[in-house]
Amino acid sequence: MSLSREQMLVEMGISPIWVLRDREPAASEDPLQAGPETPAETPVALSEAGPRTESPAIAAPLPDGAATQGLPSIAALDWPELARAVAGCRACPLGEQRQQAVFGVGDTRPDWLFIGEGPGAEEDARGEPFVGQAGKLLDNMLAALDIARGRGVYIANAVKCRPPGNRTPEAAEMAACRPYLERQIALLKPKIIVLLGKAAVHAVLHDDKALGSLRGKRFEHAGIPVVVTYHPAYLLRNLPDKAKAWEDLLFARRLLKERATPELP
Repeated sequence: MSLSREQMLVEMGISPIWVLRDREPAASEDPLQAGPETPAETPVALSEAGPRTESPAIAAPLPDGAATQGLPSIAALDWPELARAVAGCRACPLGEQRQQAVFGVGDTRPDWLFIGEGPGAEEDARGEPFVGQAGKLLDNMLAALDIARGRGVYIANAVKCRPPGNRTPEAAEMAACRPYLERQIALLKPKIIVLLGKAAVHAVLHDDKALGSLRGKRFEHAGIPVVVTYHPAYLLRNLPDKAKAWEDLLFARRLLKERATPELP
């Protein structure tokens, strides 16, 4: 009997295979391939729904400080207004040195909302979150769950502007950006939130405990289940912890399924 490549790898204990959906990574560029430490649970689709509404391109920014100068508060903005407010924001010094604000990307009626830390240099240049090597790993993680950007997933960051030198966002910077993130969550209405890294945990849960102590636990934000895991950039530097991140994603998927299953009378 002839076995497929995936079946052979499962027999060898090397699964799941985190690969991009549109191509197999070349061996020379693959810091992302899941190693033997990854649990051998085969991902399954969460739903058969196809792509839905993509987030619109960011329109011309509102004037600086517009959200607090006679125009509706951030909590009252609709999606296009929110995008314009973020594009014109100067609420903290990060807005003065960015190339552009990085609003977010994906399905605007998502099941999943992934929140990272802040844009890096490449994200700042392209205006989209997670487009470098960490973004490739995140795409692989999504593919392992049979989801993808724009298909049941929205991706955002704790701050919308790049911190200098790609450093971790400071508390004051996250506080300045928090109203935008809160409004995104309220408009998106995700079924589950996955926090990628400690800065995202601080921004959403206001918790400064060690990230490892928060893994495997169910939190809530505005009635939405929240799961904590490692940032993909951290995983690129600490490959053995990809197995832990996979466990966190499976935990998040279980919570999502539980929420989707109606309770029996």
